[in-house]
Amino acid sequence: MADSIMSKAATMEIPINSNGDTGTLTEDDSLEQDLQQVMVSGPNLNETSIVSGGYGGPAGGIIPTSTIKDIRMKSRGVSLPKSQSAASRLAQHTDQHPGSSNHNASNSTEEVTRGVAVEKLDSVKKWGINTYKCTKQMFSERFGRGSRTVDLELEAQIDVLRETKNKYENILRLATALINHFQCMVQTQQALGDTFTDLSQKSPELQDEFGYNAETQKLLCKNGEALLGAINFFVSSINTLVNKTMEDTLMTIKQYENARLEFDAYRSDLEEMSLGPRDAAAMVRIEMAQQEYQIHRDKYERLRSDVTIKLKFLEENKVKVMHKQLLLFHNAISAYFAGNQQQLEQTLIQFNVKLKPPGSDKPSWLEEQ
Repeated sequence: MADSIMSKAATMEIPINSNGDTGTLTEDDSLEQDLQQVMVSGPNLNETSIVSGGYGGPAGGIIPTSTIKDIRMKSRGVSLPKSQSAASRLAQHTDQHPGSSNHNASNSTEEVTRGVAVEKLDSVKKWGINTYKCTKQMFSERFGRGSRTVDLELEAQIDVLRETKNKYENILRLATALINHFQCMVQTQQALGDTFTDLSQKSPELQDEFGYNAETQKLLCKNGEALLGAINFFVSSINTLVNKTMEDTLMTIKQYENARLEFDAYRSDLEEMSLGPRDAAAMVRIEMAQQEYQIHRDKYERLRSDVTIKLKFLEENKVKVMHKQLLLFHNAISAYFAGNQQQLEQTLIQFNVKLKPPGSDKPSWLEEQ
C-alpha cells in the first residue's frame, strides 16, 4: 500500500497557491491538460519575457518565455509544431527584419576597407623593398664595389647647367643689391631737390642757384626712376629663368638620377640571381627580377630622353632671354650715366618696359589703418 502511494506521488507535482500553502495533489496528465488549455485560451506568451536580475537590470538578462515553454514541453515528450519552433521563428524574424540589408551593406563596406588596407600594405612592402635595393646600390657605388650606368655626354651637360645656374644666381644677387643701393640714391636726390626748391623760395639772394640745382636733382631723379624700371625688368627676367625654367629642368634631372639608381639596383639584383642556382624556384625569381628590370629600364630611358630635350630647349631659351636682357641693361646704364634722357626713354620703349606710377609702392591709406 505504501509502495503504491509513493510511486503515485513520484508522478505528481505539488503546486503552490498565492498564499504559499500546498494544494491538493493532482495527476500529471490532468495538470498537462490544464496547462495546455490555459496556453490556448490565455494571453499570447510568445510576446512576453522574463527579466533575470531584478527590476531595471540590463537588457542582456531578458529571457523569452517561449523558450521556457518549448523546453518544458519537450521535457514532457510533447512535440512542437514547426511553425512554433524557436529556429523557425528566428529565421522568419531574420528574413522579415529590415536591418538585414544594412547588415549586408556593412559587410560590403568592411570588404572594401579590407581591400584598401591590403593595397596600402602591398604598396608599403614594395616601397620598402625598392628603398632597400636603392640604398644598397648607393653604398656599393660610393665604396667602389658596384657599377653604375653613366652617360658621359649627358652628365657633362648637367654639370654645365648646375654651374651656369650658380653663376646666374650670383648675377641675380648683385643686380638686386644694385637696385637697393640705387633706390636709396634716387630717394636722396628727390629729397635734395625738394630742399633746394624750398630754399630757392626763401632765399631771394640765392634763388637762381638753388633753382638750378633743384632742377638738376629732379631730372636726375626722373632718369634714375627710369633706370630702376629697366633694372627691375632685368632682374625679373633673370629670376624667371633661374628659379623657374632652370629649376624645372633640374627637377627632371633629379627624377632621372633616381631612375638611374633604381635601374642599376635592379640590374645588379638580376646579375646576382643569374650567377646563382637554376632550380625551379630560382627561375621564377629570375623571371620576376627580369620583369622589374625591364620596367625600371624603360623608366630610365624615358627620363633620359626628357632630360635631353629639356636641356636643349633650356639652352635655346637662355640664349634668347639673355641676349635681350643684357642689351637692355647695357643701353639703359649707358644712357643714364651719359645724361642722354631721350636715349633712355627710347630704350624703355624698345624693350617694352613699363614704369610704375610714383607712389605705387607705398601702401594705401586703408592699408595703413
